[in-house]
Amino acid sequence: MAVGAWIGNLHHRICAARGWRRWGLAFAAGALSNFALAPFFISPVLFLTFPVLVWLLDDAARRSQHPLERARAAAWAGWWFGFGYFMFGLFWIGEAFLVEAETFGWLLPFAVTLMPAGLALFWGAAAAAAVLVWRPGWERLLVLALALTAGEWLRGHVLTGFPWNVIGYALTWPLPLMQGAGLVGIYGLTLLAVPLFSAPLVMAAGAPHDAGMRRSILAVVLITVLPLAVLACYGGWTLATAPTGSVDGVKLRIVQPSIAQRDKWRAEKQGQIFQDHLDLSRTDAAGRRDDLAGITHVVWPEAAMPFLPLEHPEAMEAIGSMLPGKAILLTGALRRDDMPADMPADGSGGPVRRAYNSLMVINADGLLNSIYDKTHLVPFGEYLPWQATLEAIGLQQLTRLRGGFSEGITPRPLLAVPGLPPVGGLICYEAIFPGVGAASAGRPGVLVNVTNDGWFGNTTGPRQHFHQARVRAVEEGLPLIRAANNGISAVIDANGRVIGMAGMNVRASLDSVLPIATQPPPYAVFGDGILLLISALFAGALGYVRLR
Repeated sequence: MAVGAWIGNLHHRICAARGWRRWGLAFAAGALSNFALAPFFISPVLFLTFPVLVWLLDDAARRSQHPLERARAAAWAGWWFGFGYFMFGLFWIGEAFLVEAETFGWLLPFAVTLMPAGLALFWGAAAAAAVLVWRPGWERLLVLALALTAGEWLRGHVLTGFPWNVIGYALTWPLPLMQGAGLVGIYGLTLLAVPLFSAPLVMAAGAPHDAGMRRSILAVVLITVLPLAVLACYGGWTLATAPTGSVDGVKLRIVQPSIAQRDKWRAEKQGQIFQDHLDLSRTDAAGRRDDLAGITHVVWPEAAMPFLPLEHPEAMEAIGSMLPGKAILLTGALRRDDMPADMPADGSGGPVRRAYNSLMVINADGLLNSIYDKTHLVPFGEYLPWQATLEAIGLQQLTRLRGGFSEGITPRPLLAVPGLPPVGGLICYEAIFPGVGAASAGRPGVLVNVTNDGWFGNTTGPRQHFHQARVRAVEEGLPLIRAANNGISAVIDANGRVIGMAGMNVRASLDSVLPIATQPPPYAVFGDGILLLISALFAGALGYVRLR
């Protein structure tokens, strides 16, 4: 067939590429793969880009009889693909270094190249591992799926982990497909996505004749069409049968002040920023002052107050005066305390002050009700690896807090908030880590994500962050309340539907009911055990074929 012959020719041309053309092809394919993710959601692009990686590995597998030579060639192909993927997917990280460009601007080129280069190592290692057991035919797609999924899982766990833009997110749009996250989790979707998107072109390239094309069509139906149909049908059924409704007696108000990050910590603006939060809290979504009439819970974003509120009684009193009746404020805030007496002191002989990035619950008396301290800190943002050594040579993290932040206790404690189900707090990028329930001391009834994405400007970064938070709600079958300094703030139900939203860089207050939770979906119950089960099925299929 003409189409099969054309695809076969494309396969041979890509395999024949050498030198910079070869690596440029891998880099470009990885970069283009970002269009499959938020905020673009053009997932069909992966039908074109993933076959490029498979074909480059085909060539690597044929290059030499020596396993190390094959692995080296495959590692370079996987690394360049990953480098393009992460460089274009994470370019927005550079925005954070421009907030105080006079201090951190010189680090920008290193941040936007070295971090993607490091993350691409996981893809290079996965490609090298895959090619060691590479065989022609559809089996190699399962081999690549197992290897890349293992690489993505490791990327989400090694050195505290950074599971941003895991490939499985390509199968979380539109909404029916997103329900698959509750079935198999984001890593399970990754395991399905790799062969699903690779199969059509790869199988067509291997079948230039009619008989081979018929076998290839059958393989594509089993590897691509059937999984997509199952995910879509499961998603449609889940959305049609999921309970709807809201928690009785709860009316939320989310405050999005949209404060420029450069102004956030200026001493002369502290009072104005705090007053802005108070004023927005007293104002409804239409801009009318209602003094929180009918509102039971107010939510402010991460580090909302540019000072330590527990050390400012007048601020706590002002919050109490703002809250009517039994209303409650949930706010991101910074705090510090002294280390226990048996801990080492600082160089001055005094006690060491530990700082925390926290989610606080404050009642209408202006008193602290409960608190959660962030457990998953941002490397180089909230702390430095080898903190004392790097500070001694003059380096500092973006928050410029000497000594960095300290981790909260694990497993993540649930917050007892009057009027709400048990609250699972997620501060900033804690919302990108799957397995929220497993990391908590019990199953939450609602997730509250406070964040400040003002560091990253009006880029794809905050939009990707928002989408990944939505997927956490689906994985856990829990509603999610999200308060972001500059957006995107929202209330999301347990199936990922957006009940209310304030967009990027909008100064707003958002009023909403609290959707109810659903029964725990399979992923919330079994976690990555489902990933292990599917991996075992893939491995079993490979073993069966090879034994035959």
